[in-house]
Parts: sequence; C-alpha cells; structure tokens
Amino acid sequence: MKDSCFFGKRIKELREENNLLQRQMAYSLDIDTPLYSKIERGDRRAKKEQVAVMAKLFDVEEKELMTLWLASQINELLKSNKYVIEALELVLKTHKELTE
Repeated sequence: MKDSCFFGKRIKELREENNLLQRQMAYSLDIDTPLYSKIERGDRRAKKEQVAVMAKLFDVEEKELMTLWLASQINELLKSNKYVIEALELVLKTHKELTE
C-alpha cells in the first residue's frame, strides 16, 4: 500500500472489521474486484460517489471517509507537482476571505 493512501488503509481496516470480502465491496460499488483491490492499495482513486456508498456500508460518518479521500488526493498532488503548496495556500486564503 502506498504511504499516501490514507483512504485505502482506512477502508481496508473497515472492511476487515466488518468481515467483508473485497468481492462483496466491489459488488456493492458496482465495480470488479481487481479495481476495488487497487483502490485499497492506493493504485486507483475511488469516485466521490463511491466514498459516500462506503460510508453507509461501513456505518461511519461520510465526513471521515471524505476527509481521508481528499487527503490522499492532495498528498498525491504534492508528490507530483512543485506548485501544489502555493496553490493550496491560495485556496485557503480565498476560502478564509469568503467565510469571514
């Protein structure tokens, strides 16, 4: 599993805690088992809609999984683009100004 895959690590933990097989999760998400396995390993990204479905299946707050999903995506961007930090700072500044 990739170090940056906060989301994949957590959904694997939740799946195992719930005694579910990867093929059961894949069926619930309407994807094939190899694709689900790649999502857990961090080799593929889940779709936003799939994150919501997983939260319901695992009976956890959607906010928890969505935050981990976004963190994993941001971490991948950090590794692949030297301008991501500046972009994040701009977004945070703009967001702060809009919410004040």
